[in-house]
Amino acid sequence: MIITNYSKQLVFIVVIYCNLKQACMLRDIRKQYNYSRLTEEIALKNPYEQFNFWLMEAIESGELEPTAMALSTVDNDLQPHSRIVLLKDFSEKGLVFYTNYEGNKAKDMEINNKVSALFFWRNQERQVRIIGIVSKLDAEITKEYFKTRPIDSQLGAWASPQSRIIPSMEFLENQYETYQKVFGDHVPTPEHWGGYIIKPNSFEFWQGRPSRLHDRLYYTLTENMDWKIVRLAP
Repeated sequence: MIITNYSKQLVFIVVIYCNLKQACMLRDIRKQYNYSRLTEEIALKNPYEQFNFWLMEAIESGELEPTAMALSTVDNDLQPHSRIVLLKDFSEKGLVFYTNYEGNKAKDMEINNKVSALFFWRNQERQVRIIGIVSKLDAEITKEYFKTRPIDSQLGAWASPQSRIIPSMEFLENQYETYQKVFGDHVPTPEHWGGYIIKPNSFEFWQGRPSRLHDRLYYTLTENMDWKIVRLAP
């Protein structure tokens, strides 16, 4: 088949039209937030208690991944990086998650221990943004948690050289099978894998509201170790 200049122009026009149509569709996606509100009167004075209250509501509502949080770190070039990790424990000591100590995020946190964590709960039209200082968990706590993981996840921690370039998926699968043969049903905790804890110094609770007049309550820790609450404009 001979492709004429006219045919090429027609294809170009169709592609442009589709791209413009897609842009219009994205632009027109809107949602009115009506689920709830967050006022100074109903907000709990302790942000840990407020976070726990919202987290439990997210879990009970059937949120797909209620413990998923976007963890943001900064590298040596001051370039921010974000990725989703799972919250595995929470108390007034801080927020706990686990990862590979040799991956990119671990390297970022070694350089700069200031991090941000963001939770988004679609069902409740809520966000929680937490800023704090991150540090490694005690190795014994990591070992105790590692024992509770499914065995396939334990093997995956050994098999994956996180953030490194690998030749293929087959390489990863072969790594998994190799460690499966080596360890069987008794997988030890890798030295290159473990927990971190974020000690918050601020919380922002965001509740979607109609007309984009969202509620934003911002908690900061004072010198007296009390929590100050202010309202931010949306």
